[in-house]
Amino acid sequence: MNIQVRGDHVAVTPALREYAEKKIGRLQKYFDAPPEKDISITMSVERGLHRVEVTMQVHGVLFRAEEKSNDMYASLDLVTDKLEHQMNRYKAKINQKFKAGGVRTRVKTLNDRGVFSAISELAAVTEVEEDIEANIESSIVRTKRVPMKPMHIEEAVMQMDLLGHDFFVFTNAESEEINVVYRRRNGNYGLIEPSI
Repeated sequence: MNIQVRGDHVAVTPALREYAEKKIGRLQKYFDAPPEKDISITMSVERGLHRVEVTMQVHGVLFRAEEKSNDMYASLDLVTDKLEHQMNRYKAKINQKFKAGGVRTRVKTLNDRGVFSAISELAAVTEVEEDIEANIESSIVRTKRVPMKPMHIEEAVMQMDLLGHDFFVFTNAESEEINVVYRRRNGNYGLIEPSI
C-alpha cells in the first residue's frame, strides 16, 4: 500500500508521517489487493484547526474523508474512523445486494474477511447477473403511501424521532404546503420548504 503524506503549508514531521501511515494502514483489512492509486493524505491548518483529508480508490470505489480538530493526531484518528465507517457501510450495502438476489448460486457471506477480497471471490465462484458495480447502484424497491395530515413543525420533528427516521415529510399546518424536516449531522434539525 503506497501512502502519500503531504502538508499544505504545514511541515509533516517523521513522527506524524509514521502515525498517519499506521492509522490508514489498518484499513488494509478491508481489501486483499493494494489500491489502484496512491492513498493521498493531505494535512493543513485552517483558522487554528488541524485538517486531514484522505482519498483512496479501491477496486474502482472512491473513498474520501475529511476531519478537523484542535490536534493533528486527533484529526487523523477521526478521519480513519470515518473511512472505516464508510467501508463498513459499503460492505453492508454489498451484503444486502447479494442477499436480495444479485448472485444465483453459492452466496458466501461477507463476515470478517476483507470486503473486496470477498467480492473477488464471489465474482470468481458464482455467476453474477450484472456487473458488480451496476449491482451496487441503488434502486427503488418499495413505494409507501402515507396520509399527509396537516401538522406543526414541532409535531413533525416529534413524529420523526418516534419513527427513528432521519427525515419526515408532512403537510405544514400553517402554510398548507408539503415540507420536510430532517436531522443534521450536528444533531440539530433542518426544514425544507418549497419555493416557486
